[in-house]
Amino acid sequence: MFGSYSKLSAMTSFSGKNVLITGGASGIGRLVAKQIAREGGHIIVWDINDEGLQKLTDEIVGDGGQINTYNCDVSNRKSIYSVANRVKKKFGEVDILINNAGIVSGQPFLECSDEQIERTMQINAMAMFWTVKAFLPGMIAVNSGHIVTIASAGGLVGISRLVDYSAGKFAAVGFTEALRVELKKQNSKIKTTLVCPYFINTGMFRGVKTRFSWLLPILDEDAVARRIVRAVGKNKQQLIMPLSIYLLFPLRLLPTSLFDWFLSFLGINNTMDQFAGRERDDRRET
Repeated sequence: MFGSYSKLSAMTSFSGKNVLITGGASGIGRLVAKQIAREGGHIIVWDINDEGLQKLTDEIVGDGGQINTYNCDVSNRKSIYSVANRVKKKFGEVDILINNAGIVSGQPFLECSDEQIERTMQINAMAMFWTVKAFLPGMIAVNSGHIVTIASAGGLVGISRLVDYSAGKFAAVGFTEALRVELKKQNSKIKTTLVCPYFINTGMFRGVKTRFSWLLPILDEDAVARRIVRAVGKNKQQLIMPLSIYLLFPLRLLPTSLFDWFLSFLGINNTMDQFAGRERDDRRET
């Protein structure tokens, strides 16, 4: 799974496709939505930020694109299934599902309330189970579709002050890998793409610092969005950013104490020391 990009088939066209993006009213989800809309995709965005949804609608429609939005709390399984049924009744099956919604508390584990931890896991991990269960049967019926998981480099390595976040993103990585091999075993043509970026300057991780910016830079949100759309269009199974993140895999062959030392040396376990996050309470990703 952790090798370089792997191409499954020819390029995927977004034109005329139903593309559903969770948590798409802000951050990376918003930028991906705008770019795919420019390429002719019919954008369907779920979020709980009504103001952000309206702003995105105005921008995409003003640019000549197609978009429909729904207020959907993806921490609620019943809400996901209910809104999914509304989408399918109105637009038919979803061609591309982008599981992007996520939140971060950014606090030491024991300072996270039980409610915070549960909500993090519901949004960052459990929501993708329910969205995929809602839309995968339709993809299977036509033997076509694409499931995209916006995970994180925090799903490849545990990071201090991100215990709940990393746990959810590790789940996202494992979910996508297992689903990919299960679909392959079934000889399915449904594609999957796993995205694992380092910290992005969306505001979600405001205040995060990096020790060696030449090695582990804070990523530009516009560049990340472009690379995600390009990776999906090229049917790439995996996108890890930056390439230096691949150092994690040989480093894991070291004894645990030495592996931890390298993480500390690289400054990874200090990145969250000055974390502030979004100014509003809804720290929605990505």
